[in-house]
Amino acid sequence: MAAAGLRVLFCGINPGLMSAATGHHFARPGNRFWPVLHLSGFTPRLLRPAEQRELLSYGLGITNVVARATARADELTAAEYAEGGRLLTGKVTRLGPKWLAVVGVTAYRAAFDDRTAKVGPQERTLGGTRIWVLPNPSGLNAHWTTATMAEEFRLLRQAATTTDPTAGPLPG
Repeated sequence: MAAAGLRVLFCGINPGLMSAATGHHFARPGNRFWPVLHLSGFTPRLLRPAEQRELLSYGLGITNVVARATARADELTAAEYAEGGRLLTGKVTRLGPKWLAVVGVTAYRAAFDDRTAKVGPQERTLGGTRIWVLPNPSGLNAHWTTATMAEEFRLLRQAATTTDPTAGPLPG
């Protein structure tokens, strides 16, 4: 679910089995994407996965690095990540969001062959699109709490707001 000219295009790793079954991103109960998105101020209320189209009204979109659904991201191959990075580059070049936010540092490293990337803004750009790597909101990622993830998302929200002063503030 993406459109041209978004402020932020969020990019998950790949659909989990629940997301594939429902057609909604980050649909698995326990995934913290939707709560973190709200806590960081990107959305004025907590959205449910079934309400993902509402993101477009906030200048936000969502996609994945790899289209194939799996139970766990570690089931993906290096070739799938590389191809996903190539396809994502094409999509970003075509749509021209201000920011691409890759949700998962391991996925970003694999898709863009950048073994040293860390969470936060990246030096690499895709055309005029800046890149920010966010922590993976999966419940399996115990290194990040909901609060620390929300803070990293908030930093991106602030950057997305200040890099386009004519667009007005995002909700929150």
